[in-house]
Amino acid sequence: MKIIVPMAGMGKRMRPHTLTIPKPLIPVAGKPIVQRLVEDITSMCGEKVEEIAYVIGDFGKEVEHQLVAIATALGAKGTIHYQREPLGTAHAILCAESALSGKVVVAFADTLFRAEFNVASAPANADGVIWVKAIEDPRAFGVVKVDKDNFITDFVEKPQQFVSDLAIIGIYYFNDGDNLRSELQYLIDNDIKDKGEYQLTNALHNMQAKGKKFVPGKVDEWLDCGNKDATVYTNQRVLEFNKNEKLVSAKAKLTDTIIIPPCYIGDDVEITASVIGPHVSLGDGTIVTNSIISNAIIQQKTTIKGAVINNTMLGSHVVVEGNPQQLSLGDYSTHS
Repeated sequence: MKIIVPMAGMGKRMRPHTLTIPKPLIPVAGKPIVQRLVEDITSMCGEKVEEIAYVIGDFGKEVEHQLVAIATALGAKGTIHYQREPLGTAHAILCAESALSGKVVVAFADTLFRAEFNVASAPANADGVIWVKAIEDPRAFGVVKVDKDNFITDFVEKPQQFVSDLAIIGIYYFNDGDNLRSELQYLIDNDIKDKGEYQLTNALHNMQAKGKKFVPGKVDEWLDCGNKDATVYTNQRVLEFNKNEKLVSAKAKLTDTIIIPPCYIGDDVEITASVIGPHVSLGDGTIVTNSIISNAIIQQKTTIKGAVINNTMLGSHVVVEGNPQQLSLGDYSTHS
């Protein structure tokens, strides 16, 4: 089994946080989004994951080393591939061409999920699984239609009239990566585009027309990390999922402080005369004094004094002082 993670996008909706760090490396409950994603997928594969192939932009060697280390920790080989131009989902996957063989999971790195489904439990006569979530308003998403036997019959991109409420969440399983590679290459060779880009859904249509069968995989919860508010909410839910784990580091120093769980408190965090929580993640080396913080993601070595903050994302090396606020500040910012 191989996992391909396209993550070369600029993450513009997450600025200013993505000006200094790729969106998939933003921490949620103490771990980068992409790490949580590949951990979840590895646990549902039902067999050994041999390779995790990341498709990235020019993120720098430090980020590349971090991604490879995440794969290594899961017992897989980590490989780095580059998408130099934003030419669509099909193009992004094909950038990891060398990983497109055998069984393959494709997972776009701006979503987290909870699911009981295991790849090994897919019907024997299915060629792949496309994970979906029933939502109230599917007009902004690609959706699938299914027949009475629960096989997918059609893929519809952003339907303005109701055809289905089963939204595609961006995670796919293919039992034949070589076939997927051929279909993606066909789009490129014949310049088949949709809205100016090479789209995975076009390849899926072609595969289906040739007799390939896909089934939907249902998820219990779909968590988006597309903007600040969504990511703060995702942090809240992930903390809830893991509330029985040890989330407060033994290396944190807490003085005259109340922690309302669930919260993640990293190494060498210092908190004095404050109330933290619920649903707060504090990165390593952060210092908080005389403050009340709830529902927030705060990265490393940030300093907060005399502040009341909620629904907030702060980067690393940020300084915040005073006044009730809902903030979104990137690395090395100052606010008072």
